[in-house]
Amino acid sequence: MRKKYLIIMAVFGIAVLFAATGIYAGTTAPDVVKMDNKAYSAHKKGIVTFSHKKHVEDYKAGCGECHHDANNKPLDNLKAGDDVQNCIDCHKKPSERPKGKGAPKLNKKQRLEYHAEAIHYNCKGCHKKFNRKTKTKKAPTTCAKCHPKKKK
Repeated sequence: MRKKYLIIMAVFGIAVLFAATGIYAGTTAPDVVKMDNKAYSAHKKGIVTFSHKKHVEDYKAGCGECHHDANNKPLDNLKAGDDVQNCIDCHKKPSERPKGKGAPKLNKKQRLEYHAEAIHYNCKGCHKKFNRKTKTKKAPTTCAKCHPKKKK
């Protein structure tokens, strides 16, 4: 009877360990994120490769500098293992805002409904702030510096 009890406890313990590991692994940010969102049927520019690790460790970027809540308040209290929504979950239109002659005039809130606009607004804003602070141009602010040339 005692042996059976020990086996059941061991199996239960292993199951809990696997479950906890699966939950943690499923919500941990990879060191490098390829910004290839499947919501887009095609990408007009090369896919950005974002170094999450470099931004956090080298540039000391806090979580709230990119991640925010529905009211645009920074999520500064995130930690490894927390569940974080993908940008497309809230910025639902997989494209940039309409541009050119005849395009509707959009306010900031309407522009940020577009996924690419929200990401560009966030990244470029932070990069410009970094460049002003460091009096450099190290952080890219143009398309070609982040988007590699597409392979033909």
